[in-house]
Amino acid sequence: MGNFVVFGAGGRAGRQAVAEATRRGHRVTAVVRDPSRYDGPAGEGVRVAAGDVTDAADVAALAAGHDAAINAAAVIDSPEFFTGAARALVKGLGRAGVNRLVAVGLSALLPGPDGIRLVDAAGFPAQFRPFCHRHAEGLEVLRAEGGPLDWVYVSPSGDFDHEGERTGRYEIRHHGDLADRVSYADFAIALLDEAETPRHHHTHLAVS
Repeated sequence: MGNFVVFGAGGRAGRQAVAEATRRGHRVTAVVRDPSRYDGPAGEGVRVAAGDVTDAADVAALAAGHDAAINAAAVIDSPEFFTGAARALVKGLGRAGVNRLVAVGLSALLPGPDGIRLVDAAGFPAQFRPFCHRHAEGLEVLRAEGGPLDWVYVSPSGDFDHEGERTGRYEIRHHGDLADRVSYADFAIALLDEAETPRHHHTHLAVS
């Protein structure tokens, strides 16, 4: 039985990560901004806690005593959120003695078959580029400032199948393909596999 802390536990990816962890018999600290609004998995083995993933002190206090952290938190309209979260996770997890971070990311930052990032390809919707670029800035913080933290940045190779069910399977892709789909539940299996038994390190992992 392991101990995992999930930041952004109120979102779709975060709720499924909590559910997958409890399915495996782990204990989970589900971190959200407002516990009164949390509607994810609860009950035995789940502790719901208030916290701010952009605050290194909060991260350190909430992560202490855990085996690994999963970050599924996202804020669409904040230019500083992803860089702030990345820096707080690097600092806070270091203080807490937690060495493994599994971060949920975007497929748009993956290279396509031609080697060009999906976000930079002709035809990528311009209205989504600012959000993607903010996500990319957070990833660059991990790459530049991650130091000894054993992080992996995990995204769908394409997009989520929002109505998809858990099949118990997933595949690792070598490049992005916006036509690929994965359910949130199957994506959570990949997150927990990487949290339990790290196989990929300091890289962007594409899941389909």
